[in-house]
Amino acid sequence: MIRLFKHYIPYAVLLLGIVDFALLLVAAEAGWRIKLWQIDTLAEPIRTRLPQLLSFAIALECALIAVGAYGDEALQSLRFAAARLLVAVSLGVILISLMFFLFPELTLWRSNSAYAMGLAIFLLILVRALFGRVLGGESFKRRVLVLGAGARASRIAALARQPGSGFVVVGYVAMNEGPQLVPEAIDRRAIESLGDHVVQLSASEVVLALDERRNALPLKDLLRIKTTGVHVNEISTFLERETGRVDLDSVNPSWLIFSDGFSSGRRLSSMAKRVFDLAASLLLLVVAAPVILVTAVLVKLESQGPAFFRQQRVGLYGQNFWIPKLRSMKQNAEAPGTAVWAEKDDPRITRIGRVIRKIRVDELPQVWSVLKGEMSFVGPRPERPQFVAELEKDLSFYAERHMVKPGITGWAQINYPYGASLEDARHKLEYDLYYAKNYTPFLDMLILLQTVRVLIWPDGAR
Repeated sequence: MIRLFKHYIPYAVLLLGIVDFALLLVAAEAGWRIKLWQIDTLAEPIRTRLPQLLSFAIALECALIAVGAYGDEALQSLRFAAARLLVAVSLGVILISLMFFLFPELTLWRSNSAYAMGLAIFLLILVRALFGRVLGGESFKRRVLVLGAGARASRIAALARQPGSGFVVVGYVAMNEGPQLVPEAIDRRAIESLGDHVVQLSASEVVLALDERRNALPLKDLLRIKTTGVHVNEISTFLERETGRVDLDSVNPSWLIFSDGFSSGRRLSSMAKRVFDLAASLLLLVVAAPVILVTAVLVKLESQGPAFFRQQRVGLYGQNFWIPKLRSMKQNAEAPGTAVWAEKDDPRITRIGRVIRKIRVDELPQVWSVLKGEMSFVGPRPERPQFVAELEKDLSFYAERHMVKPGITGWAQINYPYGASLEDARHKLEYDLYYAKNYTPFLDMLILLQTVRVLIWPDGAR
């Protein structure tokens, strides 16, 4: 993987993204020339239409990211990839139409765009048909040697077997740190030189996965491996990179303290984030006002009680605030002073409520909290004080998620379905810690784009 702006991106995904962008430029140029050929006009130098070509390619590339065209399933299955590409192009049509309405001089003519869209679909599917197996195969996977044969090493083995894994384990070395759970592991005493062993296996990375590190840390071996040019990682950093979350089973306070992340030099990024929140919330409130009003009328007609309600949540630095929502449950669904997790097929949810929860319309009034500065568009989902009090007792590092402003969407929301249990809260916390640790405007942009995928395919909404 390569790290861009503190976020890990697989090499195969990055390469495919670059190739896609180049093909989109080719499709846009071809669409332009087809139209000129039809009207029997000579083409001017390409620099004269570069803004139009770029606007087409950028709009389609954003749509590809938004619908999940670079996810594991899209790299593994051509049928899945083709379906996502068709949705992406449909979304691209909407984006380009909007751009044509706002900035007609910066976009292709409608006929040019139609030709370019058709060519784009053909080229994008073709490149996946020709190179999909290579991109999703072992050619781009790192060769990893695991030092350890216990529970942590077996977790790496399970992760390597998952579809879309970005690495392949070339061997395990039992370091005599405890019970051996990986039967194929080679005893360290049977290896004369661990450095030579790494070279013989053509390993590109060594991961330290010891269950018990006391008196077992092989410093001389690690130094020799490091000086051969092979990357050495410990399991917490390795799992963060491979899973996109901070693994609570392996992490400890010292790793959080000394690892890269939680940078305080975010003043400019925070200012830019706030400016975006202000501008976007004002625009969205104006655009979404009719939707909110119509939904409020429907809620009011279906069941007794107010269409809107306020709920207390825990925000930045643990401060409580109130968020407005459209009511999706029956009136008095909870006893006063109590908080109950929403369940699958929750009987408290009304018919209108089930629909608006699926498409997230019930959360639109929260844009008002973004405008006030209590929330951001992107950040950890704010929880209710009663839940926070319980989770802080049961989950280590839960309070650290409140070191960033809560959001309407976030890294946990796009990577993990809605959960209503302690185990679900634990998994979501791992994603929230990753976001808090690695926050950049680039990560915010990725989250906002991929939120479209969650809206189109609303798995897990309750």
